[in-house]
Amino acid sequence: MPLSRLAELHGVAPSYSPSPDRTVPASEAAVIAALGALGVDARTPEAVERSLAARERELGERLLPPTVVCWSGAATATGEREPAADDPAPTARAGRPTRGPLPAALTELPAGTRLWIRTEQGETRSSAEQLPYGVHELEATAPDGRTARAHLVVAPSRLPTPPGRTYGLLVQLYSLLSRRSWGMGDLGDLAELTAWAGRALGAGFVQVNPLHVAVPGEPTDPSPYRPSSRRFPDPVHLRVEDIPEFAYVEDRDRVRTLLERADRLRESVLHKGALIDRDAVWELKREALELVRNVPLGPGRRATYCDFLAEEGEALEDHATWCALAERYGSDWHNWPAGLRDPRSPETARARAELMDRVDFHSRLVWLTDSQLAAAQRSARDAGMPVGLVHDLAVGVHPGGADAWAQQEYFAAGMTVGAPPDAFNARGQDWSLPPWRPDRLADSGYAPYRHLLRALFRYAGALRIDHVMGLFRLWWIPQGEAPTEGTYVRYDAEAMLAILVLEAWRAGALVIGEDLGTVEPGVRDTLHERGVLGTSVLWFERDWTGDGQPLPPERWRADCLATATTHDLPPTAARLTGDHVELRDSLGLLTRPLEEERAEAAADAGEWLTLLARLGLLDGMGGTDAASEESEIQAIHRFLLRTPARMIGIWLPDTVGDRRPQNVPGTWNQYPNWRLPIANAEGHPVTLEELAASPRLHALLDVVRGRAPGAA
Repeated sequence: MPLSRLAELHGVAPSYSPSPDRTVPASEAAVIAALGALGVDARTPEAVERSLAARERELGERLLPPTVVCWSGAATATGEREPAADDPAPTARAGRPTRGPLPAALTELPAGTRLWIRTEQGETRSSAEQLPYGVHELEATAPDGRTARAHLVVAPSRLPTPPGRTYGLLVQLYSLLSRRSWGMGDLGDLAELTAWAGRALGAGFVQVNPLHVAVPGEPTDPSPYRPSSRRFPDPVHLRVEDIPEFAYVEDRDRVRTLLERADRLRESVLHKGALIDRDAVWELKREALELVRNVPLGPGRRATYCDFLAEEGEALEDHATWCALAERYGSDWHNWPAGLRDPRSPETARARAELMDRVDFHSRLVWLTDSQLAAAQRSARDAGMPVGLVHDLAVGVHPGGADAWAQQEYFAAGMTVGAPPDAFNARGQDWSLPPWRPDRLADSGYAPYRHLLRALFRYAGALRIDHVMGLFRLWWIPQGEAPTEGTYVRYDAEAMLAILVLEAWRAGALVIGEDLGTVEPGVRDTLHERGVLGTSVLWFERDWTGDGQPLPPERWRADCLATATTHDLPPTAARLTGDHVELRDSLGLLTRPLEEERAEAAADAGEWLTLLARLGLLDGMGGTDAASEESEIQAIHRFLLRTPARMIGIWLPDTVGDRRPQNVPGTWNQYPNWRLPIANAEGHPVTLEELAASPRLHALLDVVRGRAPGAA
């Protein structure tokens, strides 16, 4: 069919396979809508014919695709080792030449084609051989007079393997309150956690939730996975007292009042059963930051701030402008006056000038937050952590937020991202995130993606990519339609991976892909080939192609982060006791009778406990059910140590027996998602200081470190 052919030529899938033996046609309306979002008219049969002819003609005449990837050769071919995570800084790595085969896009050019290459480093070349790593400008002129311009990405063939095995802690930062927090965990708490975990526990990393800036609202969406911007961090995480200028605020009475309010806010969460109130925390911190802003920066601090403004350039100015306009017109730019919906309009330029004071305020907040993030990573590395902070990159951004406003040309209008129906969700999912346009990304040499990664890697020892399969394809849904009425749209995975590997290598950082759930064949192999670690969660690791039983430890993959649970799953204690079934029943989420669900959950846990016992990993503590549960959690982590996984992650709430999930997918107001502090087995909130002194935590960490219980 012409429509199917047209769709395939633009990377839009006319069908998909939820399982190897089943193919499902995509909704024709979704295919037409996806093509329309890519600027391709397919509304009528005549339009399809015209668009198809134009696309075939374009591809037939094209000398080069908009972005070309050149991988460096394998180290074994030259005797030179692959780049290591502790190699010199990016500036010292820029001159590394390529040794791999040239891409087909270059070798298949007509004979006699002349090349002109301008490298990132400012050099001019006439050959693609021995180029330094980077994103270069490429021009080609064929003998018949055709010309083409493209971006040439030169990247290492793969990321380095992590040096040895390391273990670390997984935590949602907002949930980690200390005696100094202002009602939610902050970057001061993160620095304390990394220093303690590295020095006292021998941990190699701490993984946190996305710290991207949120869209302000009434109330603000607490989910860290639907941010306003993925490039810039949220100042709600600032430790206000750690800002140097805070000590010089002149109105000490007001400072004292703010600190008293912060104490009450913290106490309400820790001792009075209140939920974490992000809006109340931000209101308090914003007042404090307005006072801090009135303190002049010293010459050195002023120079550092100016350097930051120059480095971030237009992207930061756009973000701060959106924040200033949102204060006046609301946090969804679609509802602003028409002239302000375009970030490049004369009206926006005038508004920016009028609001320059507020633009500077929000720019300074980004700088302060960035500085404290860098300090937290320094704290981790100073504590001996080989990796340090593992940051999390969300799949997308809020449609009304700063990125969607400032980068409109890169987003597919009228579309949202989600997931098709599968065995876990018969209705599919709509994540309400606008997708990037693959054509516009390629035309720009993936500029917004490069800048995003570079910003995150600045203070990360590793980066977790949520739904890493999105580098290959995403499920696009026309706005207003059910998730079942969508279609897959492909991205240039080779280019997306090349940019990712290049920026991670420049930063000396690892990459962890969240590859849980339904994964397209070949995706995990491709990620492994490029050195991207996977994610393995115990409860999902079964012999799915065999008897369905729990997968023995020796059959787990090595290149992964292995964990017992995640932020979207029940804590291990709840999984073992079946509390998660009772919770889902109380929320009306069960699709089968309660007894059926209970029986299946008990059988699932029972099969794992049987394997743990057979392997001799269960060290019975005797006595109460709580003691037995603690022993089983320890056994699960002994099992993780038996696997070849290079990284072992410990969910911090598991160390004290917390049974409450941080997020229950499929709920909104029915459950306090993203608003719970870490708590003990009885549900009482636990501070960072209490965690550090917890006998239960130290007993579990002794297991992970292979030490005798109670060892000093």
